[in-house]
Amino acid sequence: MEPDLLLIIGIVLAVLSVPSMLSAFADRRTPRVAAVVAIVGGGLIVWAFREQPGGYTLEEIPEVFVRVVAQFI
Repeated sequence: MEPDLLLIIGIVLAVLSVPSMLSAFADRRTPRVAAVVAIVGGGLIVWAFREQPGGYTLEEIPEVFVRVVAQFI
């Protein structure tokens, strides 16, 4: 898989796990699914950084996001 795609999927999963975690904590439940999604998202982000020669900088991430979305449109 392409590192850019891995990075974007990982970021999206990690961000989407946050509301699920907050909801679980508010309802006094264990955030099992949210934790698994966050771990998978973090793993994808780490995998993308390891696969990309030189890694990514914070300034590159918005450009990578647009590039990945443009590939699907």
